[in-house]
Amino acid sequence: MLKAIILIGGPLKGTRFRPLSLDIPKPLFPVAGLPMIQHHVEACARVPNLKEILIIGYYAASELQQFITDMIQEYKVNIRYLQEFTALGTAGGMYHFRDQICSGNPDAFFVLNGDVCADLPLQELLSFHQLKKALVSVMATEATRQQSLLYGCMVRNEGTSEVMHYVEKPSTFVSTLISCGVYVFSTDIFQTMSTVFNSKQSDYYSDNTHNTKETSCIQLEQEVLMPLAGTGKFFAMPTSRWWSQLKSAGSAIYANRHYLHLYQTKSSHRLAKGRSKDNQDDKSCNIIGDVHLHPSASVHPSATLGPNVSVGAGAIIGPGVRIKESIILSGASIADHSLVLHSIVGRATQVGKWSRVEGTPCDPNPNKPFAKMDNPPLFNQDGRLNPSITILGCSVTVPSEVILLNSIVLPYKELTRSFKNEIIL
Repeated sequence: MLKAIILIGGPLKGTRFRPLSLDIPKPLFPVAGLPMIQHHVEACARVPNLKEILIIGYYAASELQQFITDMIQEYKVNIRYLQEFTALGTAGGMYHFRDQICSGNPDAFFVLNGDVCADLPLQELLSFHQLKKALVSVMATEATRQQSLLYGCMVRNEGTSEVMHYVEKPSTFVSTLISCGVYVFSTDIFQTMSTVFNSKQSDYYSDNTHNTKETSCIQLEQEVLMPLAGTGKFFAMPTSRWWSQLKSAGSAIYANRHYLHLYQTKSSHRLAKGRSKDNQDDKSCNIIGDVHLHPSASVHPSATLGPNVSVGAGAIIGPGVRIKESIILSGASIADHSLVLHSIVGRATQVGKWSRVEGTPCDPNPNKPFAKMDNPPLFNQDGRLNPSITILGCSVTVPSEVILLNSIVLPYKELTRSFKNEIIL
């Protein structure tokens, strides 16, 4: 028997994802037409003999209740949300809920970070874990030398795949092999976590300064994985499949493109079919490349969508509209002959006629092998907004004949003019 755990953090996390996370929990933000962590649920549900998926975080249970009900009905697998009483770190929540994880005596359990987007080879990782008789197995990928400093880096024995050395976000170069934040654990890992927990408790009670840092907070990377490196219990399985983190709003467009591409082989029914040249009565719009259209969205036949476009439930796309490399969320409307490029249009947002909403793509450098998404700061050293995708929060009104370039608009704003490189508060 197997289980899976999805770690989603809480509302204090994901601040770089604002304003998109202001009206919806970040794990439920739709990418390629599905809530971000539904891609995780779907990958886990495909693994044979997986009996339960546990979602651990400190969002209010009410925010995830409907999502979990929908997932249970769709994938016919047990799913529960375990709410942390406070932020317990990447391993603290797992240790806190160890009894629920170990109930039913699973052979092993997957752990997936909720902000990871990937073509997940979970069955391969499980087979690798069982072959190595490992305590922990991690999915690993290559990054550039410079970008590796932003991730968990590991030195791996090429012959045995054992992780000999692991450092989380090192200050100097260690290795281009990085952790993907996707693991398989044997249940014996809780003995290791228990040692860490008891040590922190002991330090707390013997510390005369009375350090108020939460003693139940355990960081998986620094406090569990780093000491396990070189002990013969920690192994890494490199993969060349697509992988990315979804830290900033700009990375959602990049993830959207890759998930839509995966639909070609795994879920082709989710991709929209364009107008048929042979059928004169076909009322479909013009589709270029991979596009996801929610069945309830209304798109005028003269509109052109794609490549890399997702349109949410109830959205209205008017005549002559052109949308490319963008996500249109539920209830949004794009009026006649407007153009949307490299942008995210929030829920219930209205874009008027003949307007232009455009951002700057922030994809990985195509000339660098293994390059990952950069997540640059919002502002450069001069205090100016770094060029990035344009984001319209929920219920924004953009008037007709307006140009919006490289800008971020917070929810419920009614614009009156054009903007360039600005945050509209």
